[in-house]
Order: sequence, then C-alpha cells, then structure tokens
Amino acid sequence: MDEKGRITRAAGLMSIATFISRISGYIKDMILANFFGATGIADTFFVAFRIPNLLRELFAEGSMSSAFIPVLTEHQTRQGHEGAKRLVRIVFTFILVFVGSVCLIGIISAPYIVTAIAPGFLNMPEKFSMTVLLTRIMFPFLLFISLAALVMGALNTRRVFFVPAFAPVMLNITIIAMVLVLAQRLEEPITAVAVGVAIGGLVQFAFQLPSFFRNDYSLKPEYDFRHPGLKKISLLIIPVTMGMAVTQVNVFVSTILASYLPEGSVTYLYYSMRLIHFPIGIFGVAMAMAVLPTLSEQAAKGETDKLRDTFSFSLRLLFFITIPAMAGLIALREPIVNILFQRGKFDYNATIGTAQALLFYSIGIWSFVGVRVVTSTFYSMQDTKTPVKIAVISLTANLLMSLAFMGPLKHGGLALANAVASGINFMLLFYFLRKKLRRLDARRIVKSFIKIATASTFMGLLGWFLLHGEMWRQAGRSLEKAGYLSGTIALCIVFYLFMSHLLKSDEMGYMIGLIKNRFQGRK
Repeated sequence: MDEKGRITRAAGLMSIATFISRISGYIKDMILANFFGATGIADTFFVAFRIPNLLRELFAEGSMSSAFIPVLTEHQTRQGHEGAKRLVRIVFTFILVFVGSVCLIGIISAPYIVTAIAPGFLNMPEKFSMTVLLTRIMFPFLLFISLAALVMGALNTRRVFFVPAFAPVMLNITIIAMVLVLAQRLEEPITAVAVGVAIGGLVQFAFQLPSFFRNDYSLKPEYDFRHPGLKKISLLIIPVTMGMAVTQVNVFVSTILASYLPEGSVTYLYYSMRLIHFPIGIFGVAMAMAVLPTLSEQAAKGETDKLRDTFSFSLRLLFFITIPAMAGLIALREPIVNILFQRGKFDYNATIGTAQALLFYSIGIWSFVGVRVVTSTFYSMQDTKTPVKIAVISLTANLLMSLAFMGPLKHGGLALANAVASGINFMLLFYFLRKKLRRLDARRIVKSFIKIATASTFMGLLGWFLLHGEMWRQAGRSLEKAGYLSGTIALCIVFYLFMSHLLKSDEMGYMIGLIKNRFQGRK
C-alpha cells in the first residue's frame, strides 16, 4: 500500500472510531437535554465545562498532538525506538508535575476564573456559586486528559490510530452512567455531570494503556527535564497552543459575550457547536491526526515534494467529505436538532435557537477542518511562529465581528463571527504556507473545491425540499422522523456522489479506484 493509501486507511479507522465517539456523545447530550433543557442550570455546567475543555485544547490534545508528535517522530527517525521511549517517560513525568500544579491552582482560583469567563453571572449569585463548584469538580479532568493525549501521541507515532480515537467513547459512557445513577440522588443533580467528566477523563486515559504497553512504551517516571526533546516540545507548545486551538479560543470569547445575552444563549451555542463537531471530529481531526506522522517523517527527511503532495491530497480529500456535510447541516438543521434534542425541557423555542446558531457555525465547517490540515503541515516542519501570528489576527477579527453581530443576530451573530474568523485564519495560513513551500498545487485545490461546492449545493437544496414542513415543529413521532431523516440523508449522499461523478471529481475517481483495488485484492 502506498503512502496515500496508508493515510486514507488511517483516517478511515480514526473516522470510524470518532463516529462511534460522536454518537455516544450525542446520546450523552440527548440525556443532558432531557434532564436539564436549555435552562439557567444547564448554562452553569456548560460555562464551567468551557474552562477545563478550553485548557484541554490549549495544553493537552491540541498542543500535545501538534508539538509532541513531530518531535517524537524526529527522535524515532534519528535515535530509534529506545530514544523515543525515553522521551515519552520524561514528558509523562513533566505532565504529572506541571499539569497537576495547574489543576491545583485552578481549583483554588475557580471564582476568579469564572468571573473572567462569564462576568454576566456576577449579578446572579446562585448561578455564579454553582458554576464555581462545577469548575472545581471538573479541573482534574485536565490532568487525566493530558495524560490521555500523551498516550495518544505516542500510539499515533507508531501508526496506531483506532484505540486513541475510540477512547473518548469511554468518557461519554462514564458521564451517561453518572447522570443516570447519581442525578436523582443528589441535592444538585447537575453535579453528577461534573463528577462524570472528572472520572471519565481518568477512564479515557486508562483505556489506552494496554495498547500503549503492547507497543513497548513505559510510564516509569524520569525527571530529566533538561532533555533536548522536552526543551524542543516546550518551545513549540506555546505558539502551537495559539495556532492549533484558535477555534476553542474563539468559542471562549463567544461564551463570555453570550453570558450577557438572554438565558439559554450559552446552551444554544454549545449544542450547535457539538453538531458541527460531528464532521469536524470525524473527518477534520481524523485526517489531521492521520497525516501528521507522515508529514513529520517527510519533513524530518527533507522530502519537500512528497510533503507538498501529501498536503494537497489530504486537503482535497477532506473537502470532498466535509463540504457536503456542511451543506447537509445547513439544509437539515431544524430536523436534526428536533430529532436529537427536542424532548423533555428542550422545547421548540430551544430547537429554533440551536438551529439558528447551527446555520451560522456550519458556514465555517470547510475552514474549521482545513485549518487542521494546514496547521499540521506547519507543525510537521516545526514552524510554530507563522500560525501563532495568524491566530492573533483571527482572534481579533472574531472579537470585533462578535461585538458587531451580537446586537442584531444575538447568539447567531457570535456563531457567524466565529465562522468568518475561521475562514480568515485558513486563507492566511494557506497563503503563508504557499510562500514557505513556493508552490502548493493551489490551482488543483481550487478547481476541486469549486466542483465539490457545486455538487454539495444541489444536494443541500434537494435535502431541504424533501424535509421542510410542519412535522419538525413538534416533539414526538421519533421513529417516523428518524426514518424520514435517514432516508433523506442516504438519498442526498447518493445524489452528491452522482453529481461528483458527472463533474469528474478527481477525489471521486480516487475513491472508486480505492474500492476497486480493495475488491480485486480480496479475489
């Protein structure tokens, strides 16, 4: 199998695992929506969860993936597996000391953190106090998820992708179990969710350990904090944090501003962001993680032509898969929110509020996923300065547009600002990567993008025509709605593939060739 085939296979395995993870996540969200709706008490949890979740992106999964994997791959290439094993032990020890200290500081200073992230809650003492309590309960999640990210990075370097991608399922299962078992027995039921988050992070870490140990890694503490590999990771991690986690930082800004909007606004943004994370996680994150070890290896060996080709192929294939998903979410947003969440305390008004945010967030899906691959390419070459400069521009644009849009569009304006800022981020990253590599096969990428967008637009119009109607204003009739929605989605996928074939899409041709080779190989 050639390198493109290995990348596609790795991305496919990660997509399957991530799909299962997202499904379990939606089941969790459906249970939370049923228990807590889009109420003030739900807002306290989602604001509190923003804090460890943002720090996870900044100091755990985002930065660990982007800074750790290229350096570990470099050690694996130049010093062999023994050198890579030692670096893993040193980073493990450093995480225990450093992130553990951050957790303690976070627990102690939780009131100040909540004041910073949701100043609008200061006028509501009970809501503020509950948010502080939930924040303290969930802070250990940061340590556990950081350790899980370390193990994930080590396994990805060994080309093991499925187990790390499947691990978040264990987090979701733990949260669901805590809600079902504890919520009705506690004076404040929402605390059961926070307990589930903290314990779930530990379970997610532990789930990967058998595979980790089978690949001859060790977690024996080693305190050589002057190791050159750790120093290189430390130098990369701060700018990587800004460049890789720009989406989460934009969400953080949205949360602050949403705390000043009518009750439920934070929750609308949360559930809509969860929905766009479906294609972003299944395809965008999966492709970025699958391609990063290959890009890092090619960069370490100085194989620039191969690196360009790998980048172009990955981005085009990613657009081929995610842009139709974007069109589908825009066209079918109300039916999707209705069938997933409209039950219990989550009423039709909550569906409309969430669908509005989903519309504006979805506009940016192509750039959300594209940024993942472009930044992975920068980090594979251990260039962290360029993404962080562009991240500052993107964050500034998001803040200014959020302030401008939140007046007329409320929470929808915050989602729109986030999407547009992501587009600015992608375009600038692409431009400077092209300058760095001199050429990027840009003409082919743009031509592919136009074909994909055309097919996706017609597909979205078909889906909207088939599913708009009064049925989606009411709760209930879940099986009937699920049948209509599933059938429409299946028909839209077939229509999109047919349109792609008519437009002679290169990516469609590649997928057909891959399927033919797979069947021929079985004969």
